[in-house]
Amino acid sequence: MDSPRQCKNMSREPKRSQNQSSTPPQKDAYARLLSQHSSSKFSLYLEQYAKDVSFQREGHGPSTLLNAQSDRLNIPQRRKDQVPNDFSDSSDFSPSSMKCKGEESSLSLYMEKLSTRSAQQDCERKQGVSDRQRRGQRRDTATSHDGDIESGEELISLKPSDSKKQQKQQKKKDLKETDSLVGRPQSPKKANKSGQEREKMTKSKKKNLSKHPEEEKSREETFKHEADIQPSRPKSPHGKDKTLLQPRASGANSPADKSKNKGGRRSKKQVFEFYMTSEDVCHGLKRGELIQGQLRINPKKYHEAFIPSPDDTRDIFLDGIVARNRALNGDIVVVQILPREQWKVVRSDTDCEGASESESQREHAVQTVQKKAAHTPKPDVIVEDQCSDQDELIRTVQNTALTDTGEPLEDSSTPRSNGEILQKTAKVVYIVEKKHSRAATGFLKFLQDKPFAMFSPVDHRVPRINVPLADCPEDFSSRPGDYTNTLFICRITNWAADSNFAEGQLAKTLGQAGEIEPETEGILIEYDVDFSEFSDEVLDCLPKNLPWTIPPEEMRKRRDLRKECIFTIDPATARDLDDALSCKQLPDGNFEVGVHIADVSYFVGEDNALDAIASQRATSVYMVQKVIPMLPRLLCEELCSLNPLTDRLTFSVIWKITPEGKILNEWFGRSVIRSCVKLSYDHAQSMIEAPEKMFSAEELPPVDPEHPIDEIHQAVLNLHSIAKNLRAQRFSGGALRLDQLKLSFTLDKETMMPQGCYVYQYRDSNKLVEEFMLLANIATAHHIHRRFPELALLRRHPPPKAKLVDELQELCDQLGIDIDLSSAGALHKSLNTTLGDDEYSTARKEVLTHMCSRPMQMAVYFCTGVLKQEQFFKHYALNVPLYTHFTSPIRRYADIIVHRLLASSLDCGPSLGLSTEEVQKQASHCNDKKTVSKRVQELSSELFFAVFVKDCGPLDSEAMVMGVLDQSFDVLVLRYGVQKRIYCKFVAGLDNFHHRKVGKKSELTLVWTPEDPKKPPLEQVISIFTLVEVQLKADGAPMKYSAVLKRPEESNT
Repeated sequence: MDSPRQCKNMSREPKRSQNQSSTPPQKDAYARLLSQHSSSKFSLYLEQYAKDVSFQREGHGPSTLLNAQSDRLNIPQRRKDQVPNDFSDSSDFSPSSMKCKGEESSLSLYMEKLSTRSAQQDCERKQGVSDRQRRGQRRDTATSHDGDIESGEELISLKPSDSKKQQKQQKKKDLKETDSLVGRPQSPKKANKSGQEREKMTKSKKKNLSKHPEEEKSREETFKHEADIQPSRPKSPHGKDKTLLQPRASGANSPADKSKNKGGRRSKKQVFEFYMTSEDVCHGLKRGELIQGQLRINPKKYHEAFIPSPDDTRDIFLDGIVARNRALNGDIVVVQILPREQWKVVRSDTDCEGASESESQREHAVQTVQKKAAHTPKPDVIVEDQCSDQDELIRTVQNTALTDTGEPLEDSSTPRSNGEILQKTAKVVYIVEKKHSRAATGFLKFLQDKPFAMFSPVDHRVPRINVPLADCPEDFSSRPGDYTNTLFICRITNWAADSNFAEGQLAKTLGQAGEIEPETEGILIEYDVDFSEFSDEVLDCLPKNLPWTIPPEEMRKRRDLRKECIFTIDPATARDLDDALSCKQLPDGNFEVGVHIADVSYFVGEDNALDAIASQRATSVYMVQKVIPMLPRLLCEELCSLNPLTDRLTFSVIWKITPEGKILNEWFGRSVIRSCVKLSYDHAQSMIEAPEKMFSAEELPPVDPEHPIDEIHQAVLNLHSIAKNLRAQRFSGGALRLDQLKLSFTLDKETMMPQGCYVYQYRDSNKLVEEFMLLANIATAHHIHRRFPELALLRRHPPPKAKLVDELQELCDQLGIDIDLSSAGALHKSLNTTLGDDEYSTARKEVLTHMCSRPMQMAVYFCTGVLKQEQFFKHYALNVPLYTHFTSPIRRYADIIVHRLLASSLDCGPSLGLSTEEVQKQASHCNDKKTVSKRVQELSSELFFAVFVKDCGPLDSEAMVMGVLDQSFDVLVLRYGVQKRIYCKFVAGLDNFHHRKVGKKSELTLVWTPEDPKKPPLEQVISIFTLVEVQLKADGAPMKYSAVLKRPEESNT
């Protein structure tokens, strides 16, 4: 709450406007207004306004002259909450459209701000308006239009002892708010600039946007829009004011949050709502009034976020930073659905995460600034179960997510009469679990005369962070320019409810941006990947007597397979070999086929330090140039790895199988093997492609002399033949495979820099191994589920969301694509039969695969005892009722748990020392870590490709359009398998463009300026599957590159 002294000073300001000549102009906002507007009507209005305020203080009504002048000047006497809040430029291409956003005159806006400010302050002073009623009515001055910090009043939490300084700053801030058209902050040097000069500055800044202007613009607009709009309380369509959620005493709020909102001499505005209490959240979830889910923030338009809808309809939309309420990407949050009039209008596009780039600006945009009190519990509802702590809340949330017991909300996806669809919107009221690491890579910016620096994360989904100067490098203040290109890691320590910016500490200086090792380390830290050396406590759990040999007593417990022809097939660079294969023809014409998996659970006992670190890491993380292992290298590269010509402990599944792939019987058990050769996929592929060839020893790696090369070759051919039959059976039975292009690199052995790159080829040798790994996983899933129906760790794949599938089907129909999305098998058949057989059929299949992957859900680990209905166990893509992971225990912790269950079921190992809840908790953790691992792998590939473009570019390639928006389109670069977005505004040589949408089919027409002025403009139509020529070029920013659209040839249009 503002101090009485501040209120008093503010109330005098209108009086000072009458005596402007004796007041220094730089300290009087009204004097500056008069000096900028020479209109006599305007001057008369201001003078009369000041008299009128004094007149009202004496108990009279408003001046009739003021009202009359207001009418003549067309100055509406409205509430502040009805003032248009967004005056940023339109993102439309045409310059004439730049005026579409702010139709109010500057004069009108100035006067609304002046009148509402003084009237509110006077009313509050006389009638005693409460702090909660007034909270949020002041405009924010934290960020400028371009997002840079120009004044830091809002950023510093001042101590009570700084009262004089605080009052001065408050006066400055109040004057700035009066002076600024849209509440933009100004440094002292800029304080006397005219409105016209500020407008010029804004335009000049727009000219200097980066080469990724859509990201920058969205970031600018969101910060300004959120900061400017949020504090106001607009009227609802029903005429009732929406009120802020009552502040709650919640354990989720940090002490800093509480201390900063206690009032005092200078109370800061509240930007975010306080979180609900865990008890209220628990009750709200049980009553179906609140919804829990994982927050997903759009990386291209970071002001958009989503959580899955529990009724399996369109995702729930969260518009802007305020609606996210300090939650970050990946966090498990609880949201409250906003009133229906605030739902988002979706113009029926398959991609509801940004179908239109101008959606954030349209008139139907969600007004998340409207605050609505939480539902009060109905008096006749009695909830017996009290959620007393965080763990209980998490359990409640998990159970709700797994069983979908929450009441389905009203279906938001019913088309309206005009064909538009409403998408539910929500706001975060509680963070259940902070999945995001709260660490980010980025750059430091020095702020003059401030005790902190501004940290700008590379990932725009993370807020900007205030970092104390004491935490910065020693010479940062004196030589900030030296750190312009230095990459730092910063960790968020607090994000108060009254600040647009988080607070944090620098964790590490990584090095120069654009270099592979600093960037790689930044990725690992940001995604919370543990790449530290294993501790002595962990290493003490490993065998001490090296070289290690299998103890005789262990040999006696196992099936001895060392004389069998067993071999591994892996990538040429692999060092952690978890699986081996064997195939022996039987006298009756059938085959004995074995899958032999490294027995990691023998070395990793339950409940020791090694088990703890493995369960925490949960997976190995594969990057382009290195692997972050789940287990110490002694295990993953030596003792467990099925290296050739070495005795190794394994878990085996052995089947008797017909040449057609029919399984006659199976055996599970612990075994000992001795691999006879380490084959690469290339070796196996050459054997498959040359069935009659006699391979020499020089063409293969070292081979055990006990097994002739011809025997190994024949085993590979037999496995290939059986695998083809198994694969055909799977797909004819309704399985689906969505292949996506994968980029691989050739690296310099010394520098580890990329020398070349290529799209990885998935060949028959890969399919051979995959088929038998799937067979082993399916067999193991059935086995452990039979023995442990309440404890089995399985992997399920939910079907795609029905409404998104329906929309995709409609889009494909309008594009003339004959595709059947009714089942996984039907989709697989469609993808492989309907796209032609010309040179671009593979590209079209890749584009369509990308479109089909949008409605798909992620496969997840789960414990069977938590999910009671077995129909939910099914794996959609594989089209099997039960599935698990058994074949990669060196790199996946889930497989270790499965091995322990399997050993216990076969009475060759102890019982699993975990409860159903503990298995489910570990399953959820494995899901999180698997998602992170996949993302880190993608980022590593993107990093190396960016370096490759910089060092070897520009690179030319054909590209195929895979998505069309209203001002840009996405392409698949065919030569390299990368996806890039091309923004029409920034295509050189383009005269104009226009967007057209018929049904769900989106189309852009690009009009190229003719090279010959005598010729007419060249038109190019962009729609899905259009072929274009692009050039990949490095940007000025580190690790950034763009796809530049080439001018089409006349014959291609």
